[in-house]
Amino acid sequence: MFENRLKALWAQGRPAINGWLSVGNPFIAEIMAGQGYDSITIDLQHGALDYGQALPMFQALRASGVVPLARVPWNEAGSVMKVLDAGAMGVICPMINSAAEAAQFVSYLRYPPLGQRSFGPTRASFAYGGYDTGAANDQILALAMIETQAGVDNLEAIAATPGLDGLYIGPSDLTLGTRNGRLPPGFDREEPEIVELIRRIQAVCAKNGLRACLHCGEADYAARAIGWGFDLTTVSGDTRLLAMAAAASVARWRELVDGGKAAGPAGKGGC
Repeated sequence: MFENRLKALWAQGRPAINGWLSVGNPFIAEIMAGQGYDSITIDLQHGALDYGQALPMFQALRASGVVPLARVPWNEAGSVMKVLDAGAMGVICPMINSAAEAAQFVSYLRYPPLGQRSFGPTRASFAYGGYDTGAANDQILALAMIETQAGVDNLEAIAATPGLDGLYIGPSDLTLGTRNGRLPPGFDREEPEIVELIRRIQAVCAKNGLRACLHCGEADYAARAIGWGFDLTTVSGDTRLLAMAAAASVARWRELVDGGKAAGPAGKGGC
C-alpha cells in the first residue's frame, strides 16, 4: 500500500524523529535506517553526494520501513521530480522566501490537476505497491524551509499556501539571515530572540494546520522542541554522529592509556 507512515504517526498525535544522511553511501544509509528513526532525509543540497549515489541509498532504506525523505538543492522542478521518481516520500525545499515560491514548490510535487509534476515514477512505482497519481498527491509531503529574513517576513503567507504540509526550520541559516551574520551558524540555539522566532514559526504552523519540523544537533534540545509543539525533529546526522563517536573513543583511549597527555601517534612501528 502506498502510505506515508509519517502522516499515519502524526494522525495518532505522535511526534517523529528524523535522521540525516550527508555521505553518499548506501551502506551508511542502511546502518542509519536500522537505528529506529521514523524517517531519514538524504541531503542533496549540502551533502557529499549526487543523484547517482542517492538512488541506491533510497533502496537501502527500504528494508527498514523508515520513511525516506530528501532535501533538494533548490526550488527547481527537475530536482524535486527526480527524487520523487526515485522513491522519496517527502521533499524538504531550502530557501523558501515567499508564498509564490512555496506555491511553485508545491506544484512540482503534485500531479495534475493539483500541480505540474510529470509522470515517470521510475523506481517509486516498483518500490510502493498501489502507486498511482492520486495516492502520490495525498501521501507525499511538501516541507518548505524557513531560514531567511524574507521567509520570516512572509511567514504567514507561506504557511497559508494550499498543498503545503509543513515548515522545516534550518537554525543555522535562520540565525545568519535574521541576525545579519552577527552570530555563527549552528544548531540548538539558546539566544532568546532566536528561540522566540523558532517558537513563533511553530505557532504559525499550528494555526495553519501544518507540521512544524526543526533541525537539531542534540537529542535533549530536540526533546525540548517536541515539548514546544514540534511534530518532527532531526537529531544530528551521519557525519556529526561519526565524528562524535570517533572523538569520544579516541579521548577515552588517551585517558586510559596515558592520562590524556598524548597529542597523537607515536610515529614509529607498523602492523
